[in-house]
Amino acid sequence: MIDRPAASDAPLKLTLPDGSVREVAPGTLPREVVGNIGPRLLQAAVAVEVDGAVQDLMTPLRRSGSFRVITDKDPKALDVLRHSTAHVLATAVRRLRPDAQIGFGPAIEDGFYYDFGVDKPFTPEDLEQFEAEMRKVVADKLPFVRAEVSRSEAKRRFADDPLKLERIEDLGADEIISTYTDGPFIDLCRGPHVPDTGRIAQFKLTHAAGAYWRGDEKRQMLQRIYGTAFFRKEDLDAYLHRIEESKRRDHRTLGAALDLFSTDQRVGAGLILWHPKGAIVRNEIESYEKELILRHGYELVYTPHIVSEKLFEISGHLQTFKENMFGAMEVEGAAYRPKPMNCPGHICIYESHQRSYRDLPIRYAEFGTVYRYERSGVLHGMLRVRGFTQDDAHVFCTKDQIDNEIARLLDLVDEMLKTFGYPYTIELSTRPEKALGEPEQWRWAEEKLAEVLKGRGQEYTIDEGGGAFYGPKLDFKLIDAIGRKWQGPTVQLDFNLPERFELEYIGDDNTRHRPFMLHRVLVGSMERFVGGLIEHYAGAFPVWLAPEQVRVIPISEDVTAAAAAAADMMKAAGLRAHLDARHETLKYRVRDGEVMKVPYMAVIGAREAEQGTVAVRARGAAGNKQEIMPLADFIARVVKEKETRAVSA
Repeated sequence: MIDRPAASDAPLKLTLPDGSVREVAPGTLPREVVGNIGPRLLQAAVAVEVDGAVQDLMTPLRRSGSFRVITDKDPKALDVLRHSTAHVLATAVRRLRPDAQIGFGPAIEDGFYYDFGVDKPFTPEDLEQFEAEMRKVVADKLPFVRAEVSRSEAKRRFADDPLKLERIEDLGADEIISTYTDGPFIDLCRGPHVPDTGRIAQFKLTHAAGAYWRGDEKRQMLQRIYGTAFFRKEDLDAYLHRIEESKRRDHRTLGAALDLFSTDQRVGAGLILWHPKGAIVRNEIESYEKELILRHGYELVYTPHIVSEKLFEISGHLQTFKENMFGAMEVEGAAYRPKPMNCPGHICIYESHQRSYRDLPIRYAEFGTVYRYERSGVLHGMLRVRGFTQDDAHVFCTKDQIDNEIARLLDLVDEMLKTFGYPYTIELSTRPEKALGEPEQWRWAEEKLAEVLKGRGQEYTIDEGGGAFYGPKLDFKLIDAIGRKWQGPTVQLDFNLPERFELEYIGDDNTRHRPFMLHRVLVGSMERFVGGLIEHYAGAFPVWLAPEQVRVIPISEDVTAAAAAAADMMKAAGLRAHLDARHETLKYRVRDGEVMKVPYMAVIGAREAEQGTVAVRARGAAGNKQEIMPLADFIARVVKEKETRAVSA
């Protein structure tokens, strides 16, 4: 289902990667073009890219432009493979459950899903049966046969499937309606697909979950089956290993086991309760960041949790972000809302005085708690919540200062992420569909961000349409210990809010000028960042973040006093030390320290008490390996790790 281009009999001109041009008649199948280039290339082809758009070998050519063949070595081939695997899943489900209604089945990051309308949820046993049936479909090497049909024909073919009929009604008058079949199963689909089911060898169904039809909680609940597919077995095995490792690192499980945080339905869904140990982790991060940003020229501010709705009318949030805001409350006849953003408050602080060019740049920072409505179905531990604290900051500057301020922000982000041991990538996110301001302003701002990155030799990719509604941004994606990407810092260039609030400063020409704004967060949401850190470190925080840095364990009761004195010395040195003098075996207490992921255990027996030493067991040490060292030296070592914020011992 694609837009139908204007009909023309003129030959299409296809420019190949080597610069040569081939002319073909409109409607020619890509497989014919690829076959003419070479039969071996046709055998290897998964799809083609025409004028920047990926299409399969069975979809007629309708436009001129660049033309290249996509093989299984091309990153863009994975989406084609996964979309085709979703189709094979639907084929298998319909074979075993003929009454299942068919929803959507797109490729997504790391895999695919397909939605089905069935009477009861799928079980793990169901998924095993579907996967076995999929392997039969693959073994049959059924070709994906594409057909273009009229709207009336499409309605006839899908008369028994209300989900597909609804989708047909949504299609524009000029859209080409296409179907794909593999054997007797037919699906309403725009493609692209691999040539035949035999190309789908390495796949796995991972889990099933409920999902509302079209994401609307007022509509029927469907059953969504998730899976993944790769061209090579080693890639699939590596992915499945990563999935298992992800389960082991799940921050919800570790958060409960390590007593870091909890949620309570009496408090409300998506609202985090920080326990004392979790609060230590959070406080250490906030203290570090305050020290960092003050050194980088920021000033701390605080703004209210609820503000008048009028502020959001001016900012444009009510126009573009209302569905993500909590409802208004009436106070003395005026409407107030919990703030979804901190920026309007910082703007009000800027406006509280007349500003001169000599005052700029002004850098305001706040650990500001905000509230956003998220549907209950997407809430996920600390990673997707309704109330969270942002380490928000806004820089007000002149046009001439923008380049330098963006560069300073890039330095700040780099320093912070290195402290936590995160490598990262950068995406330049451009104008979204819902956007304030003129397209020319957006293009200028996007080019400005790109200029600074290029000037620093910084690699980046483009995220089309991923910008904030008020300006383009740089998104930093953190890469964790098992290769997953997490949303991290953002830097946004904003020309809209200064205009909407009519911000001004007096220039050196003694006339009024409009400042620019840069929005930035470093950790972003404190909740999401800590949840990600739990998974990144698998709960084994480095010393500076660990809620308990040293556990002191006396071997017997007669050395408890010496162990208590050692613990007091550690506390006096600023360490978070805990004395474990429980009437349990030494083995039990050591094992408990390992389970709680304490970085160091200092074991004290009669010899250590007499000589002023400790037997040190470092977290993760092989076997029962321990190191005997003077107590003072051990304390100095741990203090150094803490003060330097070392990622590892």
